[in-house]
Amino acid sequence: MKAMKVLLINPPAQGVYDTVNIKLPPLGLAYIAAVLRAHGHHVEIIDLNVQENLWETVSKYQWDIVGLSGDTSRYPISMKIAEQIKKHFGFTIFTGGPHVTFFEKETLDTGYVDFIIRGEGEFITLELIDAIRQNKPLESVRGITFKKDGRIIKTLRAPIIRNLDSLPYPARDLLPMEKYKVTLFYGRPITSILTSRGCPFNCYFCSSSQFSNLIWRTRSPKNIVDEMEYVINKFDYHAFAFVDDNFTLNSKRVIEISKEIVKRKLDIYWWAFSRVDELLGHEDMVEWMAKSGCKMVFLGIESVSKKVLDEYNKGITANDSIRAVKLLKSYGIDTWGSFIIGALDETKEMIMNTVRFAKLLDPRNVQFSILTPFPGTRLYEDAEKMGVIIHKNWKYYDGAHAVMRTKYLEPHEIQKLLNMAYISFYIRPKRLIKIMPTAIKYLIELPPKRKRAKRIEEMILRGPQ
Repeated sequence: MKAMKVLLINPPAQGVYDTVNIKLPPLGLAYIAAVLRAHGHHVEIIDLNVQENLWETVSKYQWDIVGLSGDTSRYPISMKIAEQIKKHFGFTIFTGGPHVTFFEKETLDTGYVDFIIRGEGEFITLELIDAIRQNKPLESVRGITFKKDGRIIKTLRAPIIRNLDSLPYPARDLLPMEKYKVTLFYGRPITSILTSRGCPFNCYFCSSSQFSNLIWRTRSPKNIVDEMEYVINKFDYHAFAFVDDNFTLNSKRVIEISKEIVKRKLDIYWWAFSRVDELLGHEDMVEWMAKSGCKMVFLGIESVSKKVLDEYNKGITANDSIRAVKLLKSYGIDTWGSFIIGALDETKEMIMNTVRFAKLLDPRNVQFSILTPFPGTRLYEDAEKMGVIIHKNWKYYDGAHAVMRTKYLEPHEIQKLLNMAYISFYIRPKRLIKIMPTAIKYLIELPPKRKRAKRIEEMILRGPQ
């Protein structure tokens, strides 16, 4: 049976992470590519965050199917790409990701997308492609949504992938890995790795548990460190970002991973996402993290207010955050503190208190975000019922733009408070000395980045010439 030609496209990021030059390979697409390739299909990936030859690549073959990423802030540009491909080439198009999973009708009604992949896409995509080439009934493919005779068909939910070790490593060789080396971590180029899926916490503002399932599944420590060694030897990266939603959920697992890194004498730096309450009471885990090269932990501190923390369903207190940051610091691990402003019942004074709290904690890096009602979250459902969402221009659903009013604050006030938070935190004498070299570099590089972003968008809108 003939192999299918599959093109996977990662639309350009247009939010804050692109502005600050954080570029990591699209592991989701690379995982799909690896599975399809293992089953004999010809696959290529183009990442528009680091590449610009979109139409040249699209014109390269008579692709059997084209896949597009579809998170919320990139949804508009993703649909523009789909529109141009459908108009000029007529290829079959599928898309996946949280946004399109929760907004199936909106996506299919554009007329540019033929199939939506709901949830984890590796084996669903494989099954869809096999059904197309074998002319099997599409209704038999679990985990997809499509239109047939004007009706939307939503098939049964696909089973989650329980044995993550059964997945091949992401097909990084299909990506220009050298181009991601602009992202540095303590002076070293950093790349991403995923060691688990699912999240059991169901936070108010997060759709991860709905999209990736509440059941937390992990890879074995050996499988993880084997991949790290492969990336070190093949691509010469010596720093890793563990991009799991919840890397530290099981302290025993983290210790085993850390011990495996130490045992193999890997010269690496790494960082991971964590929860405050997962660090407390697990000093042995933090100690092993430090021994194995952990330099920083991204902590969801969110707020100093108990009322806001309860609204977010965080299950922590401000004192917990103080203790967690101190624990990390005692082992030489820096904190990247995440704070969210603009809760539905939050006042200006409550936000100011959170900014003061951030300055008290004084993490190495800080991220202030505006509470955003992402599709698929309980926050979105409540905001819709309350009528506080001011628009659905999805491009601005990135945590850096206010898209809803709250009980006490209008969007423009929240936006000003976000700017104030960053200025108040970083424009301090001891902070200015630390960030000045980075700030100067950022200001020098910003105009070319903006020009590139504009050039990419214009290229997409112009279509193939």
